[in-house]
Amino acid sequence: MSQGEDYFFCGIGGSGMTPLALIILAGGGRVEGSDRALDQGRNTERFDFLRNRGIVLHPQDGSGVRRSDQILVTSTAVEETVPDVQAARRIGATIITRAKLLAELFNRAPVSVGVAGTSGKSTTVGMIGWILDRAGKRPTIMNGADMKNFMDGGLPIASARVGDGGIFVSEVDESDGSIANFAPRIAVVNNISLDHKSMEELRALFRDFIAKARTVVLNLDNAETAALVANVKPGQAVTYSLNSAQADLRASTPVLSPTGIAFQVTARDTGETVQVALKVPGLHNAANALAALGVAKACGVGLAEAAAHLATFSGIRRRLEVAGSAKDITVIDDFAHNPDKIAATLDTLQAFPGRLLLMFQPHGYGPIRLMRDALVDCFVHGMRDDDVLAMPEPVYFGGTVDRSVGSRDIVADIERRGRKAHAFADRAGCGDMLVKLARPGDRIVVMGARDDSLSLFARELLQRLGTPKP
Repeated sequence: MSQGEDYFFCGIGGSGMTPLALIILAGGGRVEGSDRALDQGRNTERFDFLRNRGIVLHPQDGSGVRRSDQILVTSTAVEETVPDVQAARRIGATIITRAKLLAELFNRAPVSVGVAGTSGKSTTVGMIGWILDRAGKRPTIMNGADMKNFMDGGLPIASARVGDGGIFVSEVDESDGSIANFAPRIAVVNNISLDHKSMEELRALFRDFIAKARTVVLNLDNAETAALVANVKPGQAVTYSLNSAQADLRASTPVLSPTGIAFQVTARDTGETVQVALKVPGLHNAANALAALGVAKACGVGLAEAAAHLATFSGIRRRLEVAGSAKDITVIDDFAHNPDKIAATLDTLQAFPGRLLLMFQPHGYGPIRLMRDALVDCFVHGMRDDDVLAMPEPVYFGGTVDRSVGSRDIVADIERRGRKAHAFADRAGCGDMLVKLARPGDRIVVMGARDDSLSLFARELLQRLGTPKP
């Protein structure tokens, strides 16, 4: 990428597209785009934000792709039948995937920090970015979610931060195999579990990813991630754990609260011990914080300073985010969409009183077909006898996909194993049931990914329950 190049983002409203478009714009590139959600009248706040930044938006009908020197940026999910792609083919415009463009920017940075793993990437990137920013390192941050600390003046979008300090921190995605394009100087692998690919494919992708790095930050509490230690050279790994005395960074037994978690961290090489007090709850966030401390160390930020900055980290949108409460009923908006994330959410919430009324919207037919058994298991083990699950059919905005397994199949499996679950054709049916069932002390949890309107749905539930308390 060179300054002043002309980019057109197909699907510019996507969680991975928006921050990349903003980084290109800040670097002097010309940015235009289209999105099916824009044509359908969804997510208007996001598109208004992009327009206000000077990004020109078009219908997704090919009309915006009109110059051969434009570079069309697509996701791996965009099909050849999309009019923007067809228009680019007709006029000879260059087509590049979002992941390859991101990798070009990332690999060019003097210090590239790639955060990979099945779960926890967005929060870990946010933590690392905040520590480095507060430490004066001026990083560029590419995140797939909005970082609350950077939502200056109430901005609706804060998934990217452009700095000039030579450090580029980014999520790296294994789900589409694009992790293979990235050559990190510092590689983080939080955890590895079944999501979009088989375990054999995932192991190979992560082995290749860490082989390119100078420093590798690994979680010893995840068996698959811990196994990667055998693939690194002596002194190359920075390991962390909530349990293992062999870890380079080890946490003490944490103290849990509904809104945070506190623990001590000891560095094995120096014996230094510092207190960490997070404003975000859950053991999974303690693990994310340890990963961030490992990266901070590799970037020259001391343990005590990094821990102090973590104390002011305010979290990521849609990660156990409390939308509000009404009539002593709390509504929580959460990104959980695969078995590991759902289990972490349920474990965190079950540590405190209150029935859980869950709405889980799958983010696609393919993922629930692949993860069917694991999804059933995580709900069966994570729910209590009086908890209730409602599931609409998966997100489907068109295209060719095998729809042989749907939410009714998942619900039927869960019911057979003794939990209360209900399937509905759409989200409205789920909302009606949740509002009808809710009573004081309950927590309604809206879970799902790749659909920004879920946050609006959570706020609508809050309004239906009565006058909300922030």
